[in-house]
Amino acid sequence: MNRERESDVSRITAPRPNEPATEPADPGTVAAHEDPSILFAGRGSLASRIEQGKAARKKVPRAKLAECRTDGRDPLALLDASNVGRVPELIPIRYGRMVASPFAFYRGAASLMAYDLSKLPNSGVNVQLSGDAHLANFGLFASPERRMLFGPNDFDETLPGPFDWDVRRLAASFVIEARERGFSTREQRAVISRLCKTLRESIADFSRMDTLAVWYYQFTAAGMLAIADSQQEKRKELAVITKARQQSSQSVMTHATEIVNGKLRIKDEPPLVYHVPLASPHDHRQYEAMVRRFFADYRLTLPDDRRALFDRYELVDVAIRVVGVGSVGTRCYQALFMADGECPLFLQLKEARASVLEGYVPPSRFPNHGQRVVNGQRLLQSASDIFLGWSKMRHTGNDFYVRQLRDMKGAFDFTAFDVDDLGEYAVSCAHALAHAMAKAGDPGLLCGYIGKSGAFDEAIERFALAYAEQNEADWTVLKAAVKSGGVKVIRQ
Repeated sequence: MNRERESDVSRITAPRPNEPATEPADPGTVAAHEDPSILFAGRGSLASRIEQGKAARKKVPRAKLAECRTDGRDPLALLDASNVGRVPELIPIRYGRMVASPFAFYRGAASLMAYDLSKLPNSGVNVQLSGDAHLANFGLFASPERRMLFGPNDFDETLPGPFDWDVRRLAASFVIEARERGFSTREQRAVISRLCKTLRESIADFSRMDTLAVWYYQFTAAGMLAIADSQQEKRKELAVITKARQQSSQSVMTHATEIVNGKLRIKDEPPLVYHVPLASPHDHRQYEAMVRRFFADYRLTLPDDRRALFDRYELVDVAIRVVGVGSVGTRCYQALFMADGECPLFLQLKEARASVLEGYVPPSRFPNHGQRVVNGQRLLQSASDIFLGWSKMRHTGNDFYVRQLRDMKGAFDFTAFDVDDLGEYAVSCAHALAHAMAKAGDPGLLCGYIGKSGAFDEAIERFALAYAEQNEADWTVLKAAVKSGGVKVIRQ
């Protein structure tokens, strides 16, 4: 994928407060077809909401959540449908990453699982879903006060929907990873048992807490360390936490930039990082105008105090960046800003497409899918990036959300976990997911449906084991298609 390099780009100035821009749609506007009370059973007592949760499980017993049928659907056709709108030349990279392992396939196949879940019984108890709650989409991130937190960190697919969809996707991801690690079925069951027990008990705890206390609650890195069963495990986790604390725009700048013709630029690393090819001065002017308009619109989605901070920065350079597994082929950019000539700020601009859940649950009430992602993230996370906002590429109509790049973010290398480590990580993910659901939904209603016994746990365990088998079968289909030449791959 050799690409023509962009010639020198003059310094692009971020829009100033007096520059005109179209105000984005009112974030509070609710589409007429969507009921804003969708997430809540009502405003009654905790006991009454628990009873409503129990009533929901009479309609759909918890045991029904164990069902796992795929009815002979074509996984390749469904994956191919999810490529519509992606950058065509990047699709082989997507498949090259997915074919690497069953878990890599699972990461890229959120649309396939959404289809499968839509055909199965669900609890009917809605929350704001992350939509892609697998174990690699949890990690460390920083609050605005620089506290290190742990929780869900990917919200591209977020929409309101049945809470058990996120639980089932998370549980299945642990079984898939455990299978890759060579853990026995008994060990897989033990990991899922810890996950489900933690989720059930955490939901019950949050249901008894003061409503504001739930909203203010934060699952910190220190809380993760407290879960560790051994000093050795604590040391491993502390190393990851320490490394995450060192992630910043300053640290990115040291390895991701270079001086070209006397000007600071993002370093090209094709095919994963590269500049937009611009052949003429006219193209340069159009590109600069597009970028200026994008950030003028983005600026208006920030609170007033964040606008004042953003206005201190000037945009120096923008480059295309290929990220993730499921996101490969969607449009993603990184932008370098500078303040005072020496203070960097890296922002990531990530395309927000329709959620893979749309078509199976009511569509987003927001006019911009970036706004949908931002709203979901703010609801589900205990604290969010100060530069979180959204915008649109007006010349193409593509929606985007914007956030800081690698700001005190960290991920755990679960491929090196033993079974005890994986179980501890499952506890952390389950607790974080329970808090996200309690914060953005109704913990009393959830508690009523899940109940106190192990019935919910057993159903989720049975589903996760069965879906891991299905996922491996689907991965095998992709491998065969790659081997026959029916699916082209680029391994990066």
